[in-house]
Amino acid sequence: MKKLSIICICFILINFVSYNKCKAQGEKPYVIILSMDGFRWDYPEQANTPNLDYIEKIGDRADASIPCFPTKTFPNHYSMATGLYPDNHGIILNNFYAPDLDRYYSIGDSKAVTNPDFYFGEPVWVTAEKQGVKAASYFWVGSEAPHDNIFPTYYYSYDETIPFENRIDGVIDWLKLPEKDRPHLIMWYIEEPDSKGHDVGPNDSEIISMIEYLDSLVGVFNTKINELPIKNNINIIITSDHGMGKISKERVVYLYDLIKQEWYEHIDGGNPVFTIEAKDEYYNTLYNVLSSVDHIKIWKKNELPERLHYGFSVRVKDFVVVADSSWSIWKSSKKISYSGGAHGYDNANKDMHAIFYAYGPAFKNNYKHHAINNIDIYPLICKILGIQPQDVDGKLDNIIPMLDKSD
Repeated sequence: MKKLSIICICFILINFVSYNKCKAQGEKPYVIILSMDGFRWDYPEQANTPNLDYIEKIGDRADASIPCFPTKTFPNHYSMATGLYPDNHGIILNNFYAPDLDRYYSIGDSKAVTNPDFYFGEPVWVTAEKQGVKAASYFWVGSEAPHDNIFPTYYYSYDETIPFENRIDGVIDWLKLPEKDRPHLIMWYIEEPDSKGHDVGPNDSEIISMIEYLDSLVGVFNTKINELPIKNNINIIITSDHGMGKISKERVVYLYDLIKQEWYEHIDGGNPVFTIEAKDEYYNTLYNVLSSVDHIKIWKKNELPERLHYGFSVRVKDFVVVADSSWSIWKSSKKISYSGGAHGYDNANKDMHAIFYAYGPAFKNNYKHHAINNIDIYPLICKILGIQPQDVDGKLDNIIPMLDKSD
C-alpha cells in the first residue's frame, strides 16, 4: 500500500485551507490543464505516485477518462479542446487525406498542422478569448492554427526538445504576469509516457520509472503553483489522451499481403487502425477479403457501432479497419514490426483509457467519480471559467458532480 510523505500531507492541509479561503474571496478562477500523453488509467496503481495520490485526497479522481475513437493522440487532444468527436472536428486520425481540401494532414507536417482549414469546431481557448478571457497553450494540439483568425494570447510551436522542467517554468511565468496580461486558461502538454510506452509496452519496469519521474514533475509543478500569490484561485486538471496496450511481433496482420494496390485509392492511418478508400470496381472484393481475416475488424463507412461516433465525416474512407486488442496491423511485411505498446484500438478496450485528476476551489475534496468521456472536459472548463460554451458533443451533466456545489 502506498504511503503519503509528510511533505504531501502538509501540502494537503495547506490546500484545504487555501481553497476554502479562495471561495470566500470570490476571485476570478484559473484553469490549468496538463495532458501527459499515453498515461494509462491504471499506471498510478503500478507505480509509486505520491503526488497524484495526494491530489486524489484533496480533489477529484475519475475512474478513467475515456478517449474518443480512434484512440490516437491528435484526434483526442482536439476532442478535449473542442468537446467534439473526431468526426465533427475534422482530425479523424493522426495522418489522413482530406478529400474536401485535396490535401494531406500529418502530425509531422508543420504546414498541415498550422492550416486552419483542417480544423472544425471551436477550441476552448478561442471560446475563452472571444469572451475576454486570455488563454495560453504550451504545445496543445490545434493551438498553432487560428480559428476565426484567433490564436491563444500566448502559445508555442511544438518543439519536443524543450525539457519538461522548462515547460513547467513557462506555465509558471505566465501566471506571474501582471493581472491584465495573465492568462486564466492554460493548456500544456508532455509527450510521455507515450514514447516510452511505445518502446517497451505498458508493463515494463522502464514505464514504471517514467511514471514515477512524471509524478515527481507533478510535485514540482504543484509546489511552484503553491508559491504563487494567486494559488487560491487556481484549478488544475491532469489527464491524458489515451492509454496503451501491449503488442508483439508474433501478433501482426500485413495489409499489403492481403490486398492489391490496384484495389484502393488511399490508405490512411497507422497501427492499429486504418481507413481505406476502395476503387469502385474493387469495393466488394476488398471488403470480402478483409472480412475473412482473423484478428482484425472491418466496418463499412457509416456502419460502425453508434457508440464509436465515427464514420460519417467525408474524411473517413470507405472502410475502417481495426486490429483486435494486442494485435497489430502494418501495411507491409517489409517494414519491421515491433514489440512494445500501441494505441488506437476500440475505445471500449480499457487499456485505452486514461487518467483524470482535478483539484482546486471549483472541485470537491476526496471525491471519486465514475469514468468520464474526454469530450466532457470542454464544457467543464467553460463552467469553471464562467464562459458560454459552444453547442458540443460533450455533456456538462456527465462531469458536474465533481464540482463543489457551493460554486
